[in-house]
Amino acid sequence: MTHRDIATRLAMLAILAPAASAQQSGITRTDLLHRDLDVPGRIVAQVRVGFAAGAQAARHKHPGAEVAYVLDGTLEYRLDGREPITLTAGESLFIPAGIVHSAQNVGAGEAEELATYVVEKGKPLVLPP
Repeated sequence: MTHRDIATRLAMLAILAPAASAQQSGITRTDLLHRDLDVPGRIVAQVRVGFAAGAQAARHKHPGAEVAYVLDGTLEYRLDGREPITLTAGESLFIPAGIVHSAQNVGAGEAEELATYVVEKGKPLVLPP
């Protein structure tokens, strides 16, 4: 793990910690990939995100685009300025750079997504709203 990876994880925890007791309980994150791209100033990262029944990820944004792919269950995404969208396993959603959003497991059981980010190098992966 590089210093940048550690810094990114610490930044994510600092941003999401205020909501940890209510909104972040029941959320698990597994870092799968973090690599420089051949596009100057950009990296790609993939994270597997697990949601317990009813769990909600706090509102946040990213310094680049995100593609959320639902692996299991039913997730509702709320992007500022848009109607909520509900996705089930096998469906995906593009979230443009800088758009504040959240996700919640609205199904009866656990849910899981694969989040793929193409973001600015050197910036935290997750930013406050």
